[in-house]
Amino acid sequence: MSGAWRWLREHGVNIVAGLVVAYMLIPIAVIFVFSFNDPAGKFNFTWAGFTLKHWQNAFGIPELNSALFTSLRLALLATVVSTVIGTLMAIALVRHRFLGRRPANLLIVVPMATPEIVMGASLLSFFIILGTPSLGFQTLLIAHVMFCISFVVVVVRSRLIGFDRNLEEAAQDLGASPLQTFRLVTLPLIMPGVLGGALLAFALSIDDFVISNFNSGTTVTFPLYIYGAAQRGIPVEVNVIAMILFGVTVVAMGATVWQQRRAERMASVRPEQEAVPVVGIGAAEAA
Repeated sequence: MSGAWRWLREHGVNIVAGLVVAYMLIPIAVIFVFSFNDPAGKFNFTWAGFTLKHWQNAFGIPELNSALFTSLRLALLATVVSTVIGTLMAIALVRHRFLGRRPANLLIVVPMATPEIVMGASLLSFFIILGTPSLGFQTLLIAHVMFCISFVVVVVRSRLIGFDRNLEEAAQDLGASPLQTFRLVTLPLIMPGVLGGALLAFALSIDDFVISNFNSGTTVTFPLYIYGAAQRGIPVEVNVIAMILFGVTVVAMGATVWQQRRAERMASVRPEQEAVPVVGIGAAEAA
């Protein structure tokens, strides 16, 4: 009994971690399995038979394609804008001291802690007060950029906090301008944080439903299409496209991890110091 208890104590953390990971991956596994299902009707809830026709015709529904293209375009634009602004904000908050710096560090977390339904309703009221002619893609882009910026700032700021400033100072001592130092030294080393923030912003944008539902108007995104289709039966092609998006996300995460390890290797490189010859006392006296 003591041996079993000792083994459980040694491997308990790994067992719990494995169970948590399995719990998170079970829904994805179900979606993957049912992407090969051949239901008799519109509801893909019970297994009817194996087929590849939905993978062969994954983009055969025009309305689904339009919603997916809208979500991808929205997510890409929101990711680019929020990554650029968030990275610059993170650099300013970490590197510079200015009036309102501490409140800014606090306020940057507010959109992350605010419930989405509150944020969506507030943005809708904001657009109405401004007299926006109609809700649509533009209002969606503004809303998505607003809540994505906070996540980018937090991720990039954590990368900058442990950044070795001696590398930048060495580049400037060698004659590099501030812009060259940022482009050739700072940006490559913080790139894993920038890519991580961009991936997080993209995932949040393409997955958002609540805020988009308030501010979309007549624009239909991928999550809004799935919500509407759930009332009459979600087509199997939705599962197929979901697995394609998941695969692309896994590849992007792998690229980010590779870039992070590459940046760590670059940061660990130090110039070799030349050996200083030690002159003996007798040699010094003879000289």
